[in-house]
Amino acid sequence: MSEDRIIAVRKNKTIYRDGDRVLKVFDKSYSKADVLNEALNQARIEETGLNIPKILGVTMTDGKWTIITEYIKGKTLAQLMQENPDKKEEYLNLFVDLQLLMHSKTCPGLNKLKDKMNSKISQTDLSATVRYDLHTRLESMPKHNKVCHGDYNPSNIIITDDGTPYILDWAHATQGNASADAARTFLLFSLDGDTDTAKRYLDLFCEKSDTAKQYVQKWMPIVAASQSVKGNEREREFLLSWIDVVDYV
Repeated sequence: MSEDRIIAVRKNKTIYRDGDRVLKVFDKSYSKADVLNEALNQARIEETGLNIPKILGVTMTDGKWTIITEYIKGKTLAQLMQENPDKKEEYLNLFVDLQLLMHSKTCPGLNKLKDKMNSKISQTDLSATVRYDLHTRLESMPKHNKVCHGDYNPSNIIITDDGTPYILDWAHATQGNASADAARTFLLFSLDGDTDTAKRYLDLFCEKSDTAKQYVQKWMPIVAASQSVKGNEREREFLLSWIDVVDYV
């Protein structure tokens, strides 16, 4: 292949632009099942009508699994926020509106969020007592079937030149409770040290979705524990600090 440029390098994968296509090339150590599941997630999300890059194929590149999607020209919402700090509130509102649009969709073929979180919590090295408490709390939460992104942050939103937003990276998509997805986004902002934006995001999400803030906060220890499995040491330490937080002001 003839790559125009590397778009991003992430753990276990490199993302290239090749003309009007994007090639996400996974390391040889990456699970075939995970690659195919990601491609299937994206194909299923296409059917919801959301603006996302279309899947063009799944192939092998030099012995490595590769997902090919269409290239969407534009800037990420993260770039726009950085370049236009005076418009940050406007961009945050767009960010939340787009997330709520996503949560208005259903996609029965996706894995269930609760099943994924239960599995992740079981993989942690937390004590049996803490794991039991987290499993119990997770099972007590209302069961929903809304489309949840699982890694919803401004870097995964592309805004085209004509202002059309596209949502990228559906590797972690599930169906479940939207407030769990919001808790994950809040923790992502917090992990970046941007606590002011995290708080403003949560305020906007709760206001626009008519959700009690305490309800989203009840998800945070559960989401933090499930995400701690794959984080680096700094992220893991931060996420685990949320697990003991039971009562919120």
